[in-house]
This record gives sequence, C-alpha cells and structure tokens, in this order.
Amino acid sequence: MDINSVWFAFGLTLFAGLATGIGGALAYFTRQTNTKFLSVSLGFSAGVMIYVSFVEIFFKAKDSLAAEIGETQATWATATAFFGGMLLIGIIDRFIPSFENPHELHGIEDMHNDRSPSGDNSLYRMGIFTALAIAIHNFPEGLATFVATLSDPSLGISIAIAIAIHNVPEGIAVSVPVYFATGNRNKAFFYSFISGLAEPVGAAIGYFLFIRYFSDFVFGITFAMVAGIMVFISLDELLPAAHKYGEHHLAIYGVICGMMVMALSLLLFI
Repeated sequence: MDINSVWFAFGLTLFAGLATGIGGALAYFTRQTNTKFLSVSLGFSAGVMIYVSFVEIFFKAKDSLAAEIGETQATWATATAFFGGMLLIGIIDRFIPSFENPHELHGIEDMHNDRSPSGDNSLYRMGIFTALAIAIHNFPEGLATFVATLSDPSLGISIAIAIAIHNVPEGIAVSVPVYFATGNRNKAFFYSFISGLAEPVGAAIGYFLFIRYFSDFVFGITFAMVAGIMVFISLDELLPAAHKYGEHHLAIYGVICGMMVMALSLLLFI
C-alpha cells in the first residue's frame, strides 16, 4: 500500500474530524445570558441529530447489513440495534452520576433568574452525552472515510467534505450546553474538539488493528446503535432543555433549521 495514499487518507479524515471544533468555537462568540439563543441552538442540534440519524445513518447501517445477511434480516437487525442503542444510552442516563461538584461548575454568576441556565447540571451532562454519542458516531465514520479514500481518492474527498459540513453543527451540539452550564468557553470548545478527534482516531486504529476484521456487519450494527443513541439524546435531553430555556416556537424553529442544514449538506454531495 502506497504510504503517500495512507497519509492523504488520514489527512482527509483529520480534516473532517476537526470541523467539529468549528462548531465548538461558537462558544467564544455567544453570551451566557442569551437563553433565546440557547433554546434555538439546542433545537437546532436536535434537528441535526434526528434528521441525520433517520435519513442517513439508519439507512447506511441497513445497507451495510444487507450486504452481509440479506435485506429482510438486515431490516430486523437494524431496527433491533437502533433500539438497542436507545436502551444503552437510557441505562447510562439512569445510572451515570450527576455533575454536582460546585468546583466543576466554576465561573458562573448568579443571574437571579429561574430560567437562567447557569450551573444547570443537566445541561452539562447533556453536553457530555452528546460528545460521547458524536465520538462513537465519528469513530466508524473516520474509518469509512479512510477506507473510501484509499480505494478512490476522489470519492474520499467528497465524503470528507460532506462529513466536515455535518460535523460543524455536531460541534455546536456539544459546546453550547457545556458552555451555558459552566460558563467556561475553553471547556465547551475542548469537549467538542475531542469528540471530533474520534474521527482520525478511528482511522488510525482501523488501519493498525481492525482493517482486517472490520466487516459490513460490524459497521452496520455500530451505526444503527449510534442512530438510536442520537435520537434518544435529542428527545430526552436536547428538546426538553430547548423548551425550558426559551419559547416553544423558538425551539421548533431551531429543530426545523437544523434539519434543513443537514438536508442541504446531504443533498450537495449526492
């Protein structure tokens, strides 16, 4: 295998993953007291995650499984893995400890406003959950980009650009709740940046360890579970928080805008 092709493939994967940090950098340009912006942003993030889960990730998972086990069994396996992902994140949500250490939520002023998001542990935990889901999502996605680039560089470039566009709103989904919970822009950016690094890490691990064993079946099950995880987070965390910190219609407008942006990013690279 040509070493230059390997480095080019890895560079494209790194580019796609680091785009998450662009969305995360939004935390540096917003005010902590702007609850309307928070509401729209959380709704936007939910729209992105719901749309990409149902329209792209779910069907990619099904197609991968169909190549291994046939159309009918793939349909059942995809649905089972999808709800399995929901069950997994539901269990984590039930038993993960809350972030109640006051030193963890530093630098927050008392806004004297019952609707202020400052110090809201649920927002902080939401950001961590979202970062985890996106990291899991990005891991096999990074491997897929890497492998596609090795087989067809032009295809790899298109996939990398599409994924980079997808990753910008995903970075927003991580950074906004963390920033509004902690008041710490650096922490908000850090978590979004780290979640994006799962993309090149997936490529590297895939190349050195799993490239011989990573099958369409494993890829399909993983993607279907990630779709379930992202939908659960959107319904259980993002949308209730968007409604809590803003007006109902603002949250819905954010959802619609998020879906439209994700749809456009998919349509541009058909």
